[in-house]
Amino acid sequence: MEAGIVGLPNVGKSTLFNALTSTQGAQAENYPFCTIEPNEGIVNVPDDRLSRITKFIQPKKVVPAILKLVDIAGIVQGASEGQGLGNKFLSHIRQVDAILQVVRCFEDDDVIHVSGKVDPVADVDTIETELMLADLQTLENALPKAERATKSGDKEAKLRVTAIKQCQEHLEQEEPLRKLQLGEAEAKSISSYGLLTAKPILYVANVDENDIHGKSEPAQAVRAFAEKVGAHVVPVCARLEAELAELEEPDRSEMLGSLGMTEPALASVARQAYRTLGLQSYFTAGEKEVRAWTIPVGASAPQAAGVIHTDFEKGFIRCEAYSLSDLEELESEKEIRNAGRMRTEGKDYLVQDGDICHFLTN
Repeated sequence: MEAGIVGLPNVGKSTLFNALTSTQGAQAENYPFCTIEPNEGIVNVPDDRLSRITKFIQPKKVVPAILKLVDIAGIVQGASEGQGLGNKFLSHIRQVDAILQVVRCFEDDDVIHVSGKVDPVADVDTIETELMLADLQTLENALPKAERATKSGDKEAKLRVTAIKQCQEHLEQEEPLRKLQLGEAEAKSISSYGLLTAKPILYVANVDENDIHGKSEPAQAVRAFAEKVGAHVVPVCARLEAELAELEEPDRSEMLGSLGMTEPALASVARQAYRTLGLQSYFTAGEKEVRAWTIPVGASAPQAAGVIHTDFEKGFIRCEAYSLSDLEELESEKEIRNAGRMRTEGKDYLVQDGDICHFLTN
């Protein structure tokens, strides 16, 4: 699962990406930032539950959950028609699972805004419009082929035609597809199209150094817009975060303290991006390692076991699980068992965010 960072030119998108990736060595040594391609990187998902577990179970190493980010070049008005290499950049967005849109909420005479003025809601609307136009083009191209396939009695093709027309009607009302509730079968029939506005979105308000909590009028405008469309907003000063990323401890902690912050704002970006992707973590804990494993929300116990090894899903017998609160109260797995708090779960169990699990497989 991966998220693509998008935005208009000169909104601080690449500054944010570089700050996110350059902090990784300081946050955890097990998954330092590694470049996959010039515009891709792996970042850790900060999670204080790992350190809370290790107070009672001391491992040789700690492995956090990770997130793949893709820095996609700036989108300009007319991208859906090929402006600014638009088709290439839109194809990059098509390949990611969620969108992180960086929105400029600061004034700076030295950094020229592409439209000549700072208007974050207009920026959001510009990109949303381009993505909707690109989706309409995709659906328009796909419809004739789907309609031809229905003539042979193909049931899936009939579903696809229905879904395409529903999507077209929705987009023509200037509404993104993430607000359209399709049936499971219809959604599956068009999943290969990679429709852009169907992807979940997170807005990152890039604010001024004097507005790190996003209280300014531009940032509040983004919050109001996001609330209207059912999305989340994280305020970040990308320039400040880039400075923090270059500092060593304890200078970083000292600077954070002077700003009234307990952690870099980028930690909130990583965690919220993780949630936007529909992901959650469960943990395994032992002397060898304490590790956060990434699963989709709603994953069953066998599916969660399969993240560790595919054979574990095939040979799943049962799951033993307990909560972090149990561990903090009783202080060891032995005492959790003695107190009858170690749960035994079967194949139908849906693993919960934060479960600490052992899997029995054949």
